[in-house]
Amino acid sequence: MSFIMELMAFARARKKFWLLPLLTLLAIFGGLLILAKGSAVAPFIYTIF
Repeated sequence: MSFIMELMAFARARKKFWLLPLLTLLAIFGGLLILAKGSAVAPFIYTIF
């Protein structure tokens, strides 16, 4: 959790706000990959892509 707070502080200090949507999308896709690994939701996720 501290990594996320530190990353947000970096973006705020360096005015790198364009990084936030990119990191959000990466987190969403990472979560989808974790869900697709071995759950009952996997066939539904594969049909999206």
